[in-house]
Amino acid sequence: MRETVLDVRNLQVEFSDVDAKRLVAKHRNIIKAVDGISFGLRGGETLGIVGESGSGKSVTSLAVMGLVQTPGRISGGEIWFCPQKNGTPINLVELSSEQMQLHRGGDIAMIFQEPMSSLNPVFTIGFQLTEAIQRHQNVSKAEARRVAIAGLQEVKLLPSDEVLQQEYIKTGQESSFGSETLDEQKLAQLVNQHKEAMLERYPHQLSGGQLQRVMIAMAISCNPLLLIADEPTTALDVTVQATILELLRELQTRRDMAMIFITHDLGLISEIADSVAVMYRGKIVECGLVEQIFTNPQHPYTKGLIACRPNLNRRPQKLLTVSDYMNVEEKPTGELVIQPKQPEEPLEVTAEEITQRLATLEQQQPLLQVHNLKVGFPVRGVFGETKRYTMAVNDVSFDVKKGETLGLVGESGCGKTTLGRTLLRLMEPMGGKIFFEGQDITTIKGEPLQQLRREMQIIFQNPFSSLDPRIKIGDAIMEPLIIHSIGKTKQQRRERVAYLLERVGLNVDAINRYPHQFSGGQRQRICIARSLALNPKFIICDESVSALDVSVQAQVLNLLKELQQEFGLTYIFISHDLSVVKFMSDRILVMNRGQIVEHGTAESIYLAPKEEYTRKLIESIPTGSLERRRKINN
Repeated sequence: MRETVLDVRNLQVEFSDVDAKRLVAKHRNIIKAVDGISFGLRGGETLGIVGESGSGKSVTSLAVMGLVQTPGRISGGEIWFCPQKNGTPINLVELSSEQMQLHRGGDIAMIFQEPMSSLNPVFTIGFQLTEAIQRHQNVSKAEARRVAIAGLQEVKLLPSDEVLQQEYIKTGQESSFGSETLDEQKLAQLVNQHKEAMLERYPHQLSGGQLQRVMIAMAISCNPLLLIADEPTTALDVTVQATILELLRELQTRRDMAMIFITHDLGLISEIADSVAVMYRGKIVECGLVEQIFTNPQHPYTKGLIACRPNLNRRPQKLLTVSDYMNVEEKPTGELVIQPKQPEEPLEVTAEEITQRLATLEQQQPLLQVHNLKVGFPVRGVFGETKRYTMAVNDVSFDVKKGETLGLVGESGCGKTTLGRTLLRLMEPMGGKIFFEGQDITTIKGEPLQQLRREMQIIFQNPFSSLDPRIKIGDAIMEPLIIHSIGKTKQQRRERVAYLLERVGLNVDAINRYPHQFSGGQRQRICIARSLALNPKFIICDESVSALDVSVQAQVLNLLKELQQEFGLTYIFISHDLSVVKFMSDRILVMNRGQIVEHGTAESIYLAPKEEYTRKLIESIPTGSLERRRKINN
């Protein structure tokens, strides 16, 4: 029986109003972010904490790390942690800030959700890694760099010394070093130079997946007993996500660490966790072993989370959401009353219906035609001259029928977003043609281009950054109406805004509120309302649900389908998640390194992929299947 590493008892964390001028907590409106939760964790085990944004998952992890700051505070409960095997447990809640620093980063480490904002952009990754190692271990700078390199090799950001030696020997034999003989000393020097060069790189020089590996290397550098992974794969491609999950499993097994894995996606939890705690509004509503939760969930909230994610093996007409499984009523005292519901299973889209829709679309005229499109980014020399181009979109051709949803799927960096922006003329192509309703729009400018904006819109990935935080959302939606002179009076435009808000499921009272007063899903609905303001014919959805909770994602996907039927919209739906693309799309294009490597109907791409790259994308999708979990474990 393994020892208990962490024992959380009746933990409570509160947040209160703050006087912005005096930075003094007023304690008028107290919000219980974590409300009396308890759980335990043994060495070598993984506890998955799952729930929507605002459920208290991340606040729980911050409480364990001692990072809850004003206006928040731990108002009750105990957090018992055993810093040594067979040692005496200590209550982390009672430690001072100085005492907590002895354990934070050393005995207890954390991988944060957004690595780019967690790493300092002005320091090299080597400096940041060695700083953390020296802070918790009494070692020299040279020894800290050696430990940092070993950590980067352990997380597979750097190859092992043996692999590097083989690569240099092979490269030398192929003429890179000419006739120079690589003796052991020269070989060791080249290997060391390669490893040191990695330490000298800055965060902006690494991809999202590489940055997350740096964060993992930093977290494990002091050999922690407990590792907390807070949404470590949310913004990553499914292939990179699968790699990170595999890496965490390997590290945990090798080091016998206890791990808390926090996410909103039960599909991920099924692949990595031993037990699951489901959180809703600060409380743990269900807790148990993974097999128990997935085969026989008891709480309606858990059932809703499991049902939200699109299933690759089914094609429902709409996705179920959490609200389909329960009604929630909040009493004046703040107590929540949850009433379970038994939802009706949505009808399946039959093979005959799919065939009929594809045949109908085939008879439609193309709304958009793309011929041999090329988009490149200049690589400049020392004096600013263009030496060559990196081709983000390389000789791409396809068409989109009226009323169709064309899925565009691929990993980050494959050219999806660049292609979408170029189609809207937000970026200029280097070559090729773009036709919209038979008109060549590749080179139009001025007034014709502005008129084209009425017909073509985009929903961006990040709804917060695409809304001006200083402008009320009513004004943000009304702005395109003013620019294009739609509506004779302000009242008419205001009525149009009110209609759009109601249509995307928001209250009209929201007109006078600012973006920060809405959740992520609500902000995305606002962006959808703004894109519909001009009655466009064509909308590009650029990763428009990738950062949302699975329950909110299901609501937005259902909304997009409803709006397509109501307004006759044509979509290009861009995503790295093939399960989402398959649910939304009629046809799918698979993109890799700037080129279309495979295309076909949504069903044929999934059932019979021709390219190894496509098969890799499909295999990387977390499905929540226990059979897949057993396969991974074996």
